[in-house]
Amino acid sequence: MTANTGDPASKTVPATDDEAAIRALEDRFAMALNAGDIDAIMKNYVRDTSLFVFDVVPRKEYYGADNYRKDWEDFFSHFRGTPKIVITDLGITVGGNVAFSHSFQRITGTDKQGRPVDRMVRVTDCYRKIGGDWLIALEHVSMPVDLATGKAVQSFTTGSGVSRFSHPFSSASISEIP
Repeated sequence: MTANTGDPASKTVPATDDEAAIRALEDRFAMALNAGDIDAIMKNYVRDTSLFVFDVVPRKEYYGADNYRKDWEDFFSHFRGTPKIVITDLGITVGGNVAFSHSFQRITGTDKQGRPVDRMVRVTDCYRKIGGDWLIALEHVSMPVDLATGKAVQSFTTGSGVSRFSHPFSSASISEIP
């Protein structure tokens, strides 16, 4: 089994069983989101109050699995139908019973007003191996910002050199994003 680190300059390197398990977790997460299955999404996170998430949308930070579940319920309420996610440039580092990953995650769909949604975020996940299973214990979701204007960047190039998305918040200042 092999894994690509997400760095286009890197070569494919042998993947550990732990890296493969985390990659499978991220695949399960994407399948659950694409199905609109919040129960299946939450199975990828620690199930107690130790979960911590920084998100790009209000509340912006969540303590505990129950609170973060509410964020997913709210997320899906803004779409007509089920949004879709694609995870790219997934890089994974494992050390004992902890690990972290970084990726780009693109969400597409249609909002309640019938407008297309095409959002790209950067995600860093930190995992703990609990009872032999890897679970997300900390998640940080962010968007690139042009520091000169204070506005979300409309497009950017990922580590793989692929130009990505036009963000619906492109005309908003960071201070204007709810």
